[in-house]
Amino acid sequence: MNKLCVFALIALFSTSLAHAAGPGCEAQAAEKKLSGAAKTSFITKCEKDAAAAATASCEAQAAEKKLAGAAKNSFVKKCQKDAAASN
Repeated sequence: MNKLCVFALIALFSTSLAHAAGPGCEAQAAEKKLSGAAKTSFITKCEKDAAAAATASCEAQAAEKKLAGAAKNSFVKKCQKDAAASN
């Protein structure tokens, strides 16, 4: 039961982060009128945070589906690729 709650919280947290990165890191930097090193730093952190959120979300989905081993690895890899393509 505790594991289910943890996975639900991870999924909820990662979903909210994914929505925060919705318009894309470049667009967010443009909205904030960043340039130069500040823009580069912001985009790097934004993309890193989005990737971490995608990984957590994909791992939680794999756990919900009770995947293990190669099936889990394949699912997580495809899920992360799909998440990166949607951003």
